[in-house]
Amino acid sequence: MSTPVMQDLAHAHIPEGHRLYVIGDIHGRADLLQRLLVRIKTDISERTGVETIYVFLGDYIDRGPASKEVIQTLVTLSEQEHVVCLRGNHEAFLLEFLTRPVLLQHWSRYGALPTLMSYGLRPPIQPGTEECAAIASSLQEAMPQAHLDFMRKLPVSMTFGEFFFVHAGIRPHVALNEQNDEDLLWIREEFLLHRSPFEKVIVHGHTPVLEPEVLPNRINIDTGAYATGRLTCLVVEANGIRFIDN
Repeated sequence: MSTPVMQDLAHAHIPEGHRLYVIGDIHGRADLLQRLLVRIKTDISERTGVETIYVFLGDYIDRGPASKEVIQTLVTLSEQEHVVCLRGNHEAFLLEFLTRPVLLQHWSRYGALPTLMSYGLRPPIQPGTEECAAIASSLQEAMPQAHLDFMRKLPVSMTFGEFFFVHAGIRPHVALNEQNDEDLLWIREEFLLHRSPFEKVIVHGHTPVLEPEVLPNRINIDTGAYATGRLTCLVVEANGIRFIDN
């Protein structure tokens, strides 16, 4: 666990009286999420006097073993705190699979099996077309309505102060209000290699890194939780940023 260290982005601010706790890609690691939430609660109790907002950057499911538990944790937290959960490409996959079951083989390459198993399903290794349809139907029945509602209502981005929060990134040279969802959920190289300023500092996940990346135009907080055991939280305050991990 790292000790939070304040870092300054002189050109980027949020309104006074607010603090954001921004959490990267969870990917079914409910254990890491629970530990991180405990650390965030401690941080909040030690630094009172501001409105706190939790921001999650998507990819709550797949790859890790406890996607159902992650979603339930986020649903419960949203009932108790000010929480904004954004959509990741993996949530988009699940939703599309429910209406187009033939996508299962493609989704499986992105870690679908642990998600299906977390909801009590035991799909065959190479399901046929009819089996895919049956699995989609079974998944929809197995998922609590609150989980389905949660998935379907996820926004793809959030703006707060001089920061823009999104799962994957943005298309360079395109205004923030003109970005398309495909880029916001999937983009990599064109965004990651861009070094000029954007309209706002982009805070994102999607591309795993060993340590959080803080660049003048973007901040990447996907530290590969499902593989590394490290789930990172970026704390954004009026006077700078710092990090908490589990």
